[in-house]
Amino acid sequence: MIQKSRTTKETQVDIAFAPYGKGEAKIETGIGFFDHMLESLAKHGGFDLEVRCKGDLHVDQHHSVEDVGIVLGQAFYEAVFPVQNVERFGDSVVVMDETAVSCALDLSNRPYLVYEVQLDGKIGDFDAELVEEFMRAFVFNAKITCHLVQQRGKNRHHIAEATFKALAVALKRALRKNAQGIPSTKGVL
Repeated sequence: MIQKSRTTKETQVDIAFAPYGKGEAKIETGIGFFDHMLESLAKHGGFDLEVRCKGDLHVDQHHSVEDVGIVLGQAFYEAVFPVQNVERFGDSVVVMDETAVSCALDLSNRPYLVYEVQLDGKIGDFDAELVEEFMRAFVFNAKITCHLVQQRGKNRHHIAEATFKALAVALKRALRKNAQGIPSTKGVL
């Protein structure tokens, strides 16, 4: 398990992360819907994940969600890089009832995010726009290239959950072991 922490005036985040686990999660952010999304990420990615976040929720949820994304991205990077003996590329399409969201990614060591998911308003008391903030923080700190595209959907809960699950499944596929060595013609990522 990789352990990472971040302390600011706005949050205290502690994360333990194992990329090859049993999909077990212990999540405590104080944001119920976000906890549910992180549990889905761990379950469908096959990751073991512990997250404890104490944030300035009296202000709003933004700092907590973004900082968890930062620290989880850093833990992912430390656990996975330098990339070798894995597939490197992963993709998935996850459906939830009327919703379909795709994720295509590259463990590239070159952070880039394409986010074409239409989410606004609230999911319970969760600001739906924070899904994008989490994804950006995670992708840039994990140093991966990731394209998340909503193919269809109306229900905010379904769209958000399919987005997290699509990321999880694509990461799991990219991390699939092989005997290829460094998966790059350059010889380094």
